[in-house]
Amino acid sequence: MADTVRTWRRVQVALVAAAALALTGCGGATVGGGGGGGSGGGSGAPCGTVNLAVNPWVGYEADAAVYEYVAKNKLNCTVTKKDLKEQVSWAGFGTGEVDLILENWGHPDLTKQYITDQKTAVDLGPTGNKGIIGWYVPPWLAQAHPDILDWKNLNNYADQFKTSESGDKGQLLDGDPSYVTNDNALVTNLGLNFKVVQGGSETALIQSFRQAEAQKQFFIAYFYEPQWFFEEMKLARVSLPPYTEGCDADPAKVACDYPPYDLNKIASAKFAGSGSPAAELAKKFQWTNDDQNSVARSIAVDKLSDEEAAKKWVEANQDKVNAWLPAGTS
Repeated sequence: MADTVRTWRRVQVALVAAAALALTGCGGATVGGGGGGGSGGGSGAPCGTVNLAVNPWVGYEADAAVYEYVAKNKLNCTVTKKDLKEQVSWAGFGTGEVDLILENWGHPDLTKQYITDQKTAVDLGPTGNKGIIGWYVPPWLAQAHPDILDWKNLNNYADQFKTSESGDKGQLLDGDPSYVTNDNALVTNLGLNFKVVQGGSETALIQSFRQAEAQKQFFIAYFYEPQWFFEEMKLARVSLPPYTEGCDADPAKVACDYPPYDLNKIASAKFAGSGSPAAELAKKFQWTNDDQNSVARSIAVDKLSDEEAAKKWVEANQDKVNAWLPAGTS
């Protein structure tokens, strides 16, 4: 955490050395170049400051909220959250700007660069979340035209999907430009008369689905799970050619569906080996899609602060949280 101020007064000369020794043992420790460390919540190791990347979707915000809440309130850590795109987050491992990514979606290119080659990062294991990426349409459209759920029939409806942004082609709306996507290659290699248009954000995707459902508009977009919005609207997924191992090896030639993702955590090698309780918490941090969606909905729909949403979930799931903590921590 940031430098912790400990105020103490000398009562007698004999205490000076003892106090200095205690300060040396507890303070000044940092993780990833942060400030001084507090007590490690019973672990015996100083916690330090954790530089946590927060990528731009509310599910990740939910991960970060709960991790920060537990690290702060159970381990006396400080978490510095940094709003960063996925690729930028990985680049921070070598500079000390980033210690931890809590939700990684594949990125074999970045894995090779930073874990295999540079060795500035390590895999901290699964989050427990199962990731799904695909193309989705609003419920009314799936009900009115069920054949539209087979990619082979999309060109039959391409004219209906036209927008001012897509010109003479149907529009396929994508999210934040930093998201993992093969959509341009898919449209080209499957011979679809569509144009990929960037929506700009998760919020834009959700609002577009709402509008399309309310106004009975033809609409298709990139979307993903875990995602709280599926509780509000039962989006229908369009079937693409089945994913097989290696079918996406060449990004320019992808003509298959997205793989299922076992989402995982990535940390800087320095942070992972620091012995900080915050690093041990990151290694043990695991929950389900339902867990994440619960916190994400509290943030996005109920408008709770990150801290309020995390507190609500932690108090209702103390057994899960206890499994992440060092023995003797409560």
